[in-house]
Amino acid sequence: MKDDSRRHQMRDSKQDRKTAGEVPDTPQTRSPTYRLAFTDDDFMLHEDLRPVRLQLELLKPEMALDAAGIQSTIVLFGGARIPAPDKPARTPALGALSKYYDEARKFARLMTEESLKSGGTESVIITGGGPGVMEAGNRGAADAGGRSIGLNIVLPHEQAPNEYVTPELCFNFHYFAIRKMHFLMRARAMCIFPGGFGTLDEMFEALTLIQTGRMAQVPFLLFGRDFWTKIINWDALAEAGTISADDLKLFRFVETAEEAIAAIHDWPNAGQKRGVIPGR
Repeated sequence: MKDDSRRHQMRDSKQDRKTAGEVPDTPQTRSPTYRLAFTDDDFMLHEDLRPVRLQLELLKPEMALDAAGIQSTIVLFGGARIPAPDKPARTPALGALSKYYDEARKFARLMTEESLKSGGTESVIITGGGPGVMEAGNRGAADAGGRSIGLNIVLPHEQAPNEYVTPELCFNFHYFAIRKMHFLMRARAMCIFPGGFGTLDEMFEALTLIQTGRMAQVPFLLFGRDFWTKIINWDALAEAGTISADDLKLFRFVETAEEAIAAIHDWPNAGQKRGVIPGR
């Protein structure tokens, strides 16, 4: 994160943090109340500070991505449990889905190669930063020699970021809601691979935002028609009237990386750069 030049004449907070660490050790200076508020972890984690933590979690990645020059992203959602084809699968069914690891990796590589031709600031791959399809996306970007973003989140079964995320574009979140905002604020296209509850949650939230006009209509691609039509009866939703028939036009099914890239270029208003949420 770039440190902008100071715009005021007041003493810098970094200077005070350093000076405060050099005061004499006394009962008074050891008291938690004496700590500078912004350096006091116990204070920052207090229940009443949740609004501040929400704001910080929104600001930190936003400032870092701005400093890195990231203008637009290509979002890859997909299952953490889907293995690379050369790795053992937990179940035969997951093994059958491993082809999507390769397809996600190839798509990310081709997309990043295209991005690099225009400076590498547009259409940057962004994933959840974990294993499976997420790893494949970051790996494909690395194959092309480009940058990619990873948005991890702290889970009870702690997962480390995959090794292919660009280190200075690797983030960790506490709040799911803020993490999902960062996925969507720069999105130029949404690419959804087979996955579980997390993938479904992310997919439906993005579709809802587009359906309700809270997010610009961007290319929205579901990899693997057989998978998606088996687990979701899309036509039944329209037939029941719980969605309109036109809502089925908000997304397309694709099977290959090449088909996905062609769909992104052919999408109506394909020139728009990001799916900005109005009023952000």
